[in-house]
Amino acid sequence: RSSRSKEEGDKKKKKKKDRKSERSRSDRRSERSDDAAAGKGDQGNSSSSGGGLTAGLAGAVGGLASMNIRGSSGSKGSDAKAAAKSAAAQAGKAGGPGAVSVGGGMATFRVPVPGNVKPGEEFQVFAGGRIVRVRCPLDSRPGQSLQITVPVDQSGEENGEKGGGTGGGAGGAGGGGAGGAGPRLPQVPPDSENVTKIPNQTLAPGEMPAYMVRIPDGVRGGERFPVTIGGQQLTVTCPEMARPGMSVRIVPPPPPAGGAASLDRPRHPQRVANPNRGGDKTKMFEVVVPPGVKPGQPFALLAGGVRVLVTCPTNAQQGQKIRFNLPAGLVAKSDEKKGELAEIKLSYDKDGWTRTIRATDMMFQWTRFDERGNVDERTDFDADRSAYVLKLDYLDDSDRMRQGRISLVTPEKGVVDSKIKGANGADLVSYSDIATAQNKSYEDKIQWFQETCAQLCVEWNEGHMRMNVRREYLLSDSMEAVMSLSRTDLRKVWRFEFIGEAGIDAGGLAREWFELVTEEVFDPDMGLWQTSATNQMCMQINPASEISCPEDHLIYFRFIGRVMGKAMFDRQLVKGHMVKHLYKHILGWPVMFNDLKDIDEEYYNSLQGLKDMGADVEHLCIDFSTMEETLGVKQTVELVPNGENIDVTEENLPEYIEACLKYRLLGRYEAQLNELLLGFFDVIPEPLLTIFDFQELELLMCGLPHIEMDNWQEHTEYSGEYDREGPNHEVCVWFWEIVSEYDHELKARLLQFVTGTSGVPAKGFSSLQGNDGNVRKFTIHGVTMDTCVYPRSHTCFNRIDLPLYEGKE
Repeated sequence: RSSRSKEEGDKKKKKKKDRKSERSRSDRRSERSDDAAAGKGDQGNSSSSGGGLTAGLAGAVGGLASMNIRGSSGSKGSDAKAAAKSAAAQAGKAGGPGAVSVGGGMATFRVPVPGNVKPGEEFQVFAGGRIVRVRCPLDSRPGQSLQITVPVDQSGEENGEKGGGTGGGAGGAGGGGAGGAGPRLPQVPPDSENVTKIPNQTLAPGEMPAYMVRIPDGVRGGERFPVTIGGQQLTVTCPEMARPGMSVRIVPPPPPAGGAASLDRPRHPQRVANPNRGGDKTKMFEVVVPPGVKPGQPFALLAGGVRVLVTCPTNAQQGQKIRFNLPAGLVAKSDEKKGELAEIKLSYDKDGWTRTIRATDMMFQWTRFDERGNVDERTDFDADRSAYVLKLDYLDDSDRMRQGRISLVTPEKGVVDSKIKGANGADLVSYSDIATAQNKSYEDKIQWFQETCAQLCVEWNEGHMRMNVRREYLLSDSMEAVMSLSRTDLRKVWRFEFIGEAGIDAGGLAREWFELVTEEVFDPDMGLWQTSATNQMCMQINPASEISCPEDHLIYFRFIGRVMGKAMFDRQLVKGHMVKHLYKHILGWPVMFNDLKDIDEEYYNSLQGLKDMGADVEHLCIDFSTMEETLGVKQTVELVPNGENIDVTEENLPEYIEACLKYRLLGRYEAQLNELLLGFFDVIPEPLLTIFDFQELELLMCGLPHIEMDNWQEHTEYSGEYDREGPNHEVCVWFWEIVSEYDHELKARLLQFVTGTSGVPAKGFSSLQGNDGNVRKFTIHGVTMDTCVYPRSHTCFNRIDLPLYEGKE
């Protein structure tokens, strides 16, 4: 086993070395090709994007200019132009890697700066079927990549249809940089295997024929499954009373106008008119300011059956009446006991923290209530009560590379908008829609989420993306392609092509791309992620990722965020489970001191021990700093400014624990997480996630695991009160009977509760690991009812404490 592990490790290192070497060779080929290019063409919009600097990607220079180009004169210019066109033709035939925008009138490319070009100088590349003049940004240098946008050449597209595609990378055939392919001739895919056309039908003019569709295995009533009929990709809903193997009769809609159906063209998502668009009707409420509430202080109340947060006006005081408005759809109607949404609880409770709605601006906000139901406004840090949420403040609204800064703030400051606007600027989703979705089942939440994403998707006729990548350099090509896209492009339909392979993307290539890219990017050997110290099935951000990828590690995290967001947007899965608090950060959920236990239990226990020492903590001679060790090199990190000179005492111990909490939950990898979230929210609107909890988010991103009940029971250990009888104990028999009746979602949630993740090892439950990396099988530990009334979990040991219940119910 040791020899085999060493061989696998050598293969991974060689693959990583080859990838870096290929990037270097591609850059050199690009420079040689750019040096040879000269002649006439258009000038494109460009922005710097190299050297691993996110700010470099965001800098935009140049602009659309005239067709007059100061090229080399005489025959030399003509020869260079001919050479450039010849190289581009070869690249087009080879299908150069990169992303190309098809339709919509514009195309985006990434090109490297040649070695002999200085900042401010112009150089020429071949992009979009013709020569383009680009001005090197002042903050760029040779070898960096630039992002350029040029108008689509319609004549070039026509030529591409006839000749198999034009355009290509600046690096020539097979080189790095940007590449593209012209539109292909429409190809109609065959009908799905489970589709049969009903024979001998008499149809009126314009009427579509009917088909019988067999329900695939594993599909239940109410679930949807895809089919292809007459070249169209359709989604069929299984009737409630149907089961796998039965057939249903459907009549497909007419094909889209414009000739034969193209496999690239998906079915248009139906744009449903939102009844709440244009603003909700409101209803006014009048309330007396409660005793003890001061001007400017918030207080909570029930209005029409909905808990809301109201801020006392600065010119009001206790005992006075104030007025506020709420959407009429949320409150009780005059002729009904309760309104349509009056029972909705706008919250997920987290250790006393509740998500409420502010009546002043209808923003979501976390609030903690005391024992009397009043808003808890205590600001001093308490390890058992205080919490923080991750807040992302945007610094600009660029469509290319939006900049922002994350920070941990107290929950009442981490507000989230309750509306989502569509592409036309109108309200697509309102507070009422989100409030309704929060109360749905998990499956209904997913359906609502996916339908909303379909309405946010850019229409096919407005442009779509063709992604060309090489399988042997999948990660680098994919990163270059995805990072060349704008936020609008990220919501377009993507069609993938593996260069040199025959295949038409009807969904299978996209699914393969997401699986391969996320699997490779989460590989610990890549250096961006590492396995969690408490759960070997989960991945956490590597604080030392800069060492593995010194020039572009932050670019890769922005890339990872975009891929994860696009996967959710397109109903794809991610091949990597993250640690629990990262899902909370994405959702903006409160994180508390107890969350440290899931990150590093030993570190958590040591801080707990400090709390019990009292005044003796001063004898430990510790200060507000910590020691980080990377590749054997130790470095002191200050938890607060001038932390090395601040000793920890009994009085400032809460502040020390607070500083440790912030550092371990964010400070160690703040830059990496900042880029990941910026990339993620480039695709997914933040308010859209408020309907999920962190467990649901993991299931949505990674999918429901395939759980074999026999394998689960076979590799389960028993301890405590169940040690003697094991699986034959009456309570254990009841436990497995109940779990066997669970659906896939509940089984996955039970696995999350006990092990900390819904993931199942590739070898099954026999290889389930604990926090020490050793095999720790799923364990049922028997306890008395005096110890606990409800089951409790120990995720570090994959153990569930199951009380000795007297009955199955």
